[in-house]
Amino acid sequence: MRTYLGIDGGGSKTAFLLIDELGRVLASHTEGSAYYLEVGWDALRSLLGRGIRATLDSGSVPPASVDFAFIGLPAYGEDSRLLAQFDAAPSPPLAPGRYRCGNDAACGWAGALACEDGINLVAGTGSIGYGEYDGRAARAGGWGELFSDEGSAHWMAREALNLFSRMSDGRATRGPWYDLVRQHFDLKSDLDVCAAIYGDGRSGRSDIAALAPLVARAAAAGDAQAVELFHCAAGELARIVDAVYDQLDIPAGAQVTVSYSGGMFNERALLLEPFLAKLLKDARSYRVASPRLPPVAGAALYAAKLSGAPLDAPAIHRLETSFSHLRS
Repeated sequence: MRTYLGIDGGGSKTAFLLIDELGRVLASHTEGSAYYLEVGWDALRSLLGRGIRATLDSGSVPPASVDFAFIGLPAYGEDSRLLAQFDAAPSPPLAPGRYRCGNDAACGWAGALACEDGINLVAGTGSIGYGEYDGRAARAGGWGELFSDEGSAHWMAREALNLFSRMSDGRATRGPWYDLVRQHFDLKSDLDVCAAIYGDGRSGRSDIAALAPLVARAAAAGDAQAVELFHCAAGELARIVDAVYDQLDIPAGAQVTVSYSGGMFNERALLLEPFLAKLLKDARSYRVASPRLPPVAGAALYAAKLSGAPLDAPAIHRLETSFSHLRS
């Protein structure tokens, strides 16, 4: 029985999934951030080795028996000097030639569309669009948190912290967001937020992104400026999808499936619905589809495809059934 390992590395957590050729889930595991710029190379290698061994041990499958694995990692491909280092990170325990590393955006696409042609937009800690069409692949966005990742949790929190500073100064009207920040950080002075972020070691990518749900609370409390940040995020994410579409050189009139993944889309009314509305108004011919599988299952499916033995329709359906509770 052929087995496939999928690893979806993320800025906040890393998911591991072991499946067989019939689409049965054999084991799963979760670790922390795989963002090497934040955790460092040693921590990334340790995380992968620990997670792979735990997953395979749970499934009673030795590393040598894994037919193929796909490891999606944040920032993969964004520094050509580091490709060899990325590619070597999962070995050991995985044997060279039995796995492939790539950007974690491919996991989102492979899961959302079950490896079929189309575009997927990820909005989690960071954001990125990735698609494949007729053998061509393209990505857009995802240039990093300092000057990109529009519409992501980090982008949202960064923009909202800027809004807090303007509310405090009087450059923006104070709303619920202002009071929520003061309460969250227990500020005695508004400027103490600088110490809370910079001085207390909470300026990392994941730390900032963790503030995004607080912005959603402000929006739900009626803060019009917080609501506007979500509408702006929806527009930025739609433009990322358009950029992927244009790069894929899709024939005029061809309908393209678009899906989505990532924690930011849990905010249905604030982000998902405005994002989908913008896509459906686009002159490009999009067909919006809910994600079929989570990114980690997509990584396992992609591993099978890359091995030359893609799962058949009944096996994919069985895998979807295993994750049906996530779509309910």
